[in-house]
Amino acid sequence: MILSLEPVFQQTDGSLPFDYSFALEDPLIGSPVRVVGSVYNKTGIVHLEATADYTLVAECARCSSPIRKTVTVPVSHVLITHENEEDSDEYIVVDGAQLDLDALTAEDIFLAMPSRFLCSEDCKGLCPYCGADLNTTTCACKAPGDPRFDVLRSLMNE
Repeated sequence: MILSLEPVFQQTDGSLPFDYSFALEDPLIGSPVRVVGSVYNKTGIVHLEATADYTLVAECARCSSPIRKTVTVPVSHVLITHENEEDSDEYIVVDGAQLDLDALTAEDIFLAMPSRFLCSEDCKGLCPYCGADLNTTTCACKAPGDPRFDVLRSLMNE
């Protein structure tokens, strides 16, 4: 969605609300992204405040069980029409008072994604020896000992 922000930049207390959905082509995004928020001018400073909701579809990094949950990502930026001499990541420069909200929201979504996904914070994962899901069963496997310590084990058993 392209937002025309000319009226917001010109009015001291202008506001432009929006509520729409767009498709984000990524295997982790299982639904259209719904974006709700507004762009507003408060005392000459233009702010973008929104939330992006989507369904995350992934596998747990520990137990490989499927994950499907709704994620809400905050989208918050200060918008400017031109940049001064200093380069800053605190502002989004809006060329020609036109803002591509889809691209900006997609960037915020990908930056907010964790590097790995867990079905729960206390996921126990899989047994490295038999492959049993330790969240649902208890494993009777005993970890094989390091063969370098066999001599010491034999001394302890005597």
